[in-house]
Amino acid sequence: MTRLESDIVTVNKTPKEVFDFLSDFNNYQKLMPEQVTDWKSTAEDCIFTIKGMATLGMKMKEKIPNSSIIIERNGKAPFDFLLSCSIADKGQQSEAQLFFDADLNPMLKMIASKPLTNFLNLIASKLKDI
Repeated sequence: MTRLESDIVTVNKTPKEVFDFLSDFNNYQKLMPEQVTDWKSTAEDCIFTIKGMATLGMKMKEKIPNSSIIIERNGKAPFDFLLSCSIADKGQQSEAQLFFDADLNPMLKMIASKPLTNFLNLIASKLKDI
């Protein structure tokens, strides 16, 4: 299993506000880069296309209030993965970090690690602006 991590970001929201935002997939479109198209979501799942790559689906797997959210692959995807967000309480602020655990073969790991890490950092950076 390959683990990729985003940078830790400080969000000027309480852990509850960050958790509530991330608990609803309808909010995730605001965090996605322009390469993500055909976004469809409910509170519990989503499906989207990354231009020139693949269509991916995700669904909520586990939510620990104000602390963490774990998302898993839903439907077809080139590999199994978990996307998790850890939320740390810093008073009226929060620290958040994204983790991507994927079953990548060595070749895919070599090709995809940097773009996936950049993707995680972009989402984390946009999370600061919610």
